[in-house]
Amino acid sequence: MPPTRFLDVPVFDADNHMYETPEALTKFLPDRYKGAIDYVDVRGRTKIAVRGRISEYIPNPTFEVVARPGAQEDYFRNGNPDGKSRREIFGEPMRSIPAFREPAPRLELMDEQGIDRALMFPTLASLIEERMRDAPELTHAVVHALNEWMYETWQFNYEGRIFATPVITLPIVEKAIEELEWVVARGAKAILVRPAPPSGIRGPRSFGLEEFDPFWEKVVETGVLVGMHSSDSGYDRYTNDWMGNDSEMLPFQPQAFRMLSQWRPVEDSVAALICHGALSRHPDLKVAVIENGSSWVAPLLSNLKDIYKKMPQDFLEDPVAVFKRNVYVSPFWEEDLGALAELIGTEHVLFGSDYPHPEGLADPASYVDELAGLPDESIRKIMGGNLASLMNVEDKVVA
Repeated sequence: MPPTRFLDVPVFDADNHMYETPEALTKFLPDRYKGAIDYVDVRGRTKIAVRGRISEYIPNPTFEVVARPGAQEDYFRNGNPDGKSRREIFGEPMRSIPAFREPAPRLELMDEQGIDRALMFPTLASLIEERMRDAPELTHAVVHALNEWMYETWQFNYEGRIFATPVITLPIVEKAIEELEWVVARGAKAILVRPAPPSGIRGPRSFGLEEFDPFWEKVVETGVLVGMHSSDSGYDRYTNDWMGNDSEMLPFQPQAFRMLSQWRPVEDSVAALICHGALSRHPDLKVAVIENGSSWVAPLLSNLKDIYKKMPQDFLEDPVAVFKRNVYVSPFWEEDLGALAELIGTEHVLFGSDYPHPEGLADPASYVDELAGLPDESIRKIMGGNLASLMNVEDKVVA
């Protein structure tokens, strides 16, 4: 879709996606782990198998055929009063184009869309860690293999405009630091950390605890931005008890009960970083919460304020002030963006289109329409200035 306009503001999209090829998780995987990831035929359809178990998390993990960008825009704007099926809402799919797979054609597409810069998140990566939660060594190996593929295919800083986000998994702190150093040495300016308790040799625990301080200290030292993107955080282990089943998280097959708590993982993740002191011990750590909406922000701040009033001794400093200092939010386009800016400060709101996913915007720059009524300077900051500042890049690209 051609852009509605070319904007006279820096346009830095905090939420773009690539579609990985089948070799993304396997090409660089050490031989001893080769059987951990496989693609299998199931009644004529290709599925991904993780440790011998077929996953339906991504319906078509080859991404040869995908939903059209922005296919769900009307659904998110107007709801579903007619009770259409998911297939009806998604409409006709399309074959992946080179711009979904490679940086050079993506850059051409960004020029057509009026996008100056973009964070580029992987898509398939979000299923890895939960399905390997009891195998920390394997988790680190698969994540590194993905990062090697990502660097070979996309780079981590392509012409100063496309910033692919390598994944950093945290089960073994020393290995997380090694991975961080590896990606930063290759130009990474932002990383992707799953909003979930890392599951190490001793089991899961909060990444806000002091044992993770060496990692967060290295993050601050390198200056990279920490992105926490919507993922399979493992919370279906709990909602499944209410549902009476043991199915995996299926993001493209939502269910009403699960949707009521779908933002709980990121709320808990941010709360853990605050309550367990990581953001106070590392006040320069910057965390961007992406594709998790913002409906959880006000309730969390309200709860933190109330608990701090009752239990100040459990905090190193005012938790609400910590949030407003360290945390940045990329809200959904259909939310009240002005209200969020008023709540946490305009400088902490980031534009993200989720392109080319169906729940995102077909025309990323049209996000600016949702900012109507805000001061011009606020629009400039939200549409790109804030993220450019966070990542220490120039404020504007001249095409």
